[in-house]
Amino acid sequence: MNDYIIEMENITKEFPGVLANDRVTLQLRRGEVHALLGENGAGKSTLMSILFGLYQPDSGVIRKNGQVVQINNPNDANALKIGMVHQHFKLVEVFTVLENIFLGVEPVRLGVLKYHEARQHVIDLSQKYGLRVEPDARIEDITVGMQQRVEILKMLYRDNEILIFDEPTAVLTPQEIKELMATILELKAEGKSILFISHKLNEIMQVSDRCTVLRKGQYIGTVDVDQTSVEELSHMMVGRPIQLEQVKKVQNPGKVVLDVQDLVVPSKLHKNNAVRGVTFQVREGEIVCLAGVDGNGQSELVYALTGIEKPVAGSIRLKGQAITNASIRERSRHGVSHIPEDRHKYGLILDYSLADNLVLQRYWEPRFQHNGLINQEEVQIYAGTLITQYDIRAGQGAQTIVRSMSGGNQQKAIIAREIDKSPELLVAMQPTRGLDVGAVEYILTQLILQRDSGKAVLLVSFELEEVMNVSDRILVMYEGELVGEFNPQETSVEELGLYMAGARRNQMTGVDNMAESTGDDRKGRCS
Repeated sequence: MNDYIIEMENITKEFPGVLANDRVTLQLRRGEVHALLGENGAGKSTLMSILFGLYQPDSGVIRKNGQVVQINNPNDANALKIGMVHQHFKLVEVFTVLENIFLGVEPVRLGVLKYHEARQHVIDLSQKYGLRVEPDARIEDITVGMQQRVEILKMLYRDNEILIFDEPTAVLTPQEIKELMATILELKAEGKSILFISHKLNEIMQVSDRCTVLRKGQYIGTVDVDQTSVEELSHMMVGRPIQLEQVKKVQNPGKVVLDVQDLVVPSKLHKNNAVRGVTFQVREGEIVCLAGVDGNGQSELVYALTGIEKPVAGSIRLKGQAITNASIRERSRHGVSHIPEDRHKYGLILDYSLADNLVLQRYWEPRFQHNGLINQEEVQIYAGTLITQYDIRAGQGAQTIVRSMSGGNQQKAIIAREIDKSPELLVAMQPTRGLDVGAVEYILTQLILQRDSGKAVLLVSFELEEVMNVSDRILVMYEGELVGEFNPQETSVEELGLYMAGARRNQMTGVDNMAESTGDDRKGRCS
């Protein structure tokens, strides 16, 4: 019997100006976790989209159980028991979580939708695999992390036997990632065959049996994970050694840039406020990192700081000037840059060109317009400079439609645009989400350079290693409140995790300090 459940042989796919897959071969064994690794734009998602029927290959064949199959669309893939968790969610925002999960496979009896039966099945699946969701919440109202869980539950609901995970942990917290890794191993034990795309080498080392590496659309090699190392995989991926830890010089913070006092922001999901009386400051020349489990008010706090949402109480000041009720453009003009967590919803106009997206925050400046007419030549020159400087890979250069670019390169475009403004305050929420190890190295270096040049940086990250690596101060947020402040040199991932989970709280939050009851003398502070 053929040992491979899926074989993709000599797959070639070309888009205008880009050879995304160049005669790539991938073989998935039964009951294995097979990782697919490569830089942003290496062709990983394209290859998996071909397997799921979203694209048709220009050449090559696909076999399942040794038999050639034609996958014309996702319905064909589902009929072959192939499911996919997409990097960019395929969800209907005005539908509920439950409606999105059973969309296309609605359970009916005599023409009547068995709604309660489907709801219970989803609840059972979410509890079994540790994927907590709110079945009746609308997609447009839930966090990015919960949307990711909905995508996974869509696949599990259909009982697929070949599971494709395209960057499934990009928006998950460390605790959620740990749970997902356990879920993947459980699915493998149940006999599922799993293709796992990830830029996070430690995750690949943790759960994968084999790993196939792509670079610039070409097949580099397949290795047994237990016979390789993180360093070897990163070198295969980018073709050069990678500095996995950032080095920062000691720097004393300067004047207060961002001053937040008693901020309250309402929740769209609950009657309780999402942000409850938060007070903190960010100074010149420091990176303050906001850590916490997704869904504890971080998104709403950032939305209030950047003008997307309006607070109901409290104040926000930028270098002494009140901006609590300022518009997004006013904040931008006064020196606020924002790298959003949802690049499609808040960061890009997908059907605009790359050049147009790169000047979205600056097109009104004299350099780019005269008497209301855009200077297209200057826009193209500017876009070309950023494309080169930030290594944004786009098949048609500045004229590339952003929707056609890989997720990682879309993220690079946002980061290039926001950092190039030389802001007084850079608010970065999950800036390395979906980026390969080489791009992560570059982006974190850019954040540190902002800090070293005297700028204030507020970083929101669910990656505790990243938090510990680049921050000067760490604020932990739990249930809409700041429950602790830490020096990364004087704390540990384990201690942060306890505060993130609500197991400990600071005395200065006005609640019991549970650290005292455990006999732990080391305490954080909350500004």
